[in-house]
Amino acid sequence: VQPLAIIMAYLNASRVLPISNHWKSLSRCITTMVAKRSWWCDVPLGPPDPILGVTEAFNRDENPRKMNLGVGAYRDDDGRPYVLPVVRKAEERLMARRLDKEYIGITGVPDFTRASVRFALGTESEHIRNGLTTTVQTISGTGALRVGGTFIHRFFPFNKVIYIPSPSWGNHTAVFRDSGLEVKKYRYYDQATCGFDFNGTMEDLKTIPEKSVVILHACAHNPTGVDPKQEQWQEMSHLMKSRRLLPFFDMAYQGFASGSIDRDAYAVRLFLGDGHQILLAQSFAKNMGLYGERVGHLTVVCESSDQAKAIESQLKIAIRPMYSSPPKHGALIAAEVLNTPELYDQWLVELKGMADRIISMRRKLVESLEKEGSTRNWLHVTDQIGMFCYSGLSQQQCEQLARDYSIYLTNDGRISMAGVTSKNVDYLAQAIHEITK
Repeated sequence: VQPLAIIMAYLNASRVLPISNHWKSLSRCITTMVAKRSWWCDVPLGPPDPILGVTEAFNRDENPRKMNLGVGAYRDDDGRPYVLPVVRKAEERLMARRLDKEYIGITGVPDFTRASVRFALGTESEHIRNGLTTTVQTISGTGALRVGGTFIHRFFPFNKVIYIPSPSWGNHTAVFRDSGLEVKKYRYYDQATCGFDFNGTMEDLKTIPEKSVVILHACAHNPTGVDPKQEQWQEMSHLMKSRRLLPFFDMAYQGFASGSIDRDAYAVRLFLGDGHQILLAQSFAKNMGLYGERVGHLTVVCESSDQAKAIESQLKIAIRPMYSSPPKHGALIAAEVLNTPELYDQWLVELKGMADRIISMRRKLVESLEKEGSTRNWLHVTDQIGMFCYSGLSQQQCEQLARDYSIYLTNDGRISMAGVTSKNVDYLAQAIHEITK
């Protein structure tokens, strides 16, 4: 029954009542109608987030040896969240200035955007020097991808399709789909070797329609930890240039992957040197530990300063109805670190310390597996890089780890190496050996 029909029927049947009683009775009528059928009764229950499910299962577990290897955030060697000392120091400096809480502009904190693009492209970047870049602060890397996706959908004059590696970060598909783009995949990971499927990638890049957009993980591919070698990046760059494919880099781990900010930015700077015009989404969640501060930027590289100005104007138009302006505090912290020489130098030391701990846990895990007597080839654990390791474990084996050993990871076998410490790595190796021997 339509709501209007119910109301009209009521009014026709109750003309003799005083007007005040009309409204009281009508209110009860509408309340009863809504109670019987909510506005939102047809909203289906969405699927649970797989990583959230891992954390919930971990939290319910009472085993004192339990391990959470699903969370994508750095932990120290005691398994605790880690705030970089340099971040604390930068915050203290900011607090001493007693800054206001006013809005910042749509494009963000200028000291941050200028410093962050220099960090990514290099202090000697000719693209920055010649005014061929435009950079806007975003809500971390996710916001950069979303704004970039919207910009591509509105202004990229060719295929409204974006190609992501298989597998890729779980949020890529949703971000670009909600930007209005069609999402397709290209081969990337070789399950047989737990390594990079270079031949498959090159074959697919040859068949992707020209003038398409391709997502590239700049370093520490998520979720596999598998990166191309430098010579492979070179071949990919040449092929993409010849086929007029637009590279959109997602760089969430600069400095966190290898401990070297230049090595981790190699692919981005190589493509620029080869003449590509790129998009770059960058996050400072991992490398500066600013997870909850949501600090990132989107940079677009173009062929003229006039184009850069036009692009910035359109990015501002896209951002304004989306979130109006980005958050202030985290960007001020990042700007303080990036622009203060003593803090910057301290940060690079602490950043390398985080990277080195992850790398050492990879080596220790392989050593412990060998000590347990495992005869399987685990070299992919140390060949991979960054936060995550694609272990090669099956869904059944992951479920067995959770059930029998209280070790929780996603069912695709992805291990967050940040959850591995000197205190639990032997237990992890023992459990993996038991389910794989």
